[in-house]
Amino acid sequence: MADMNDDELLDALGVEVTPLKASSRTPREERIIAGFEDILRFHQAHGRAPLHGEERDIFERLCAVRLDQLRKLPEAKTLLAGLDSPGLLAGVATTSANVDDLDEDALLAELGIGHEPADQNDITVLRHVRSSTEKRAAEEIADRTSCADFDKFESLFEQVERELKSGIRITLRFGRDTSIANGNYFIVGGQLAYVAETGETIKAPNGESDARLRVIYANGTESNLLRRSLQRALYKDDTGRRLTDPDMGPLFGDAPEPDDIETGTIYVLRSLSNHPFIAEHRELIHKIGVTGGKVETRITGAEKDATYLLADVEVVATYKLHNLNRTRLENIFHRLFGAAQLDLTIEDRFGHPVKPREWFLVPLHVIDEAVLRIRGGSITEVVYNPTTARLVDPKT
Repeated sequence: MADMNDDELLDALGVEVTPLKASSRTPREERIIAGFEDILRFHQAHGRAPLHGEERDIFERLCAVRLDQLRKLPEAKTLLAGLDSPGLLAGVATTSANVDDLDEDALLAELGIGHEPADQNDITVLRHVRSSTEKRAAEEIADRTSCADFDKFESLFEQVERELKSGIRITLRFGRDTSIANGNYFIVGGQLAYVAETGETIKAPNGESDARLRVIYANGTESNLLRRSLQRALYKDDTGRRLTDPDMGPLFGDAPEPDDIETGTIYVLRSLSNHPFIAEHRELIHKIGVTGGKVETRITGAEKDATYLLADVEVVATYKLHNLNRTRLENIFHRLFGAAQLDLTIEDRFGHPVKPREWFLVPLHVIDEAVLRIRGGSITEVVYNPTTARLVDPKT
């Protein structure tokens, strides 16, 4: 038997040798079938088709991507007809990728069915496809392009910046459930952003509503990104903020806030100090404040308080207001008249140097005008010019 070859040995043992049939399928078809068989195994184990979603394990999400792509592959239904007893290929693709724009090679690459060696084509290895984390990051950053009609928006950004400086608008931390709509302003990635347009509502892969936005940035660029992507970017950004609307609500709104007072008074004081500079400019130097109590009580003992320049004061004007926010209102005056703040240092009762705040070189009639503009909501349209002692349009 040592002299027998393999065929003779098998014949002596009574083993019939049948030539192996060469496969009629191409390597690509074999790989498509192998990938679909993994999807079938998932269906048999779970009783349903694989689904997309961040809460799903990586294998299910990979199977879901492959199934969506196979549904778009022209030859797949014919090739897999005998295997697809559950009717998986008859479903609707839910991936956001536009597979209709891919040629055959690119589509196979999305499936991980390229021309790699067979040992590199395991169904759990998704080749040529970015991870969902990478896709979300790219979507949230969104390629920004130059805004061709930025001249339409430039004045809006200038207005908003003035409103922020004057206190008419404030910035708030962006919450997970904060809504985004046309006309909203945000700070994202250190840039002031304006939502100029919102497209038609679409369904996201997780079933929730979404829409494509046109977002304009203060640096003259724009991006076209999904609303949910902007929400995620703002929420994850430690410096991400939303801007409040300039409807005077923060000052005179109906809903009370922690620093609101039911009825308050804006008061304007004039110092009776005999300090040479104050005496020379007495008709121009005024202190502007806000109180929820009586003005008379507030100024009691002024001659002993460095805040009042260690001298008696006279009340030259008062304005009654309702449902106002004291801190924000004071900030408006400080920002509006900041360039005219009195730069004067005096010594308190103990000989310590003190630089009082809330005193401004502003005529009384200009303060009157400012209060009227605050009440009417037009304070953001002007700035104070110390040279001319007038409220002026910053564009002129």
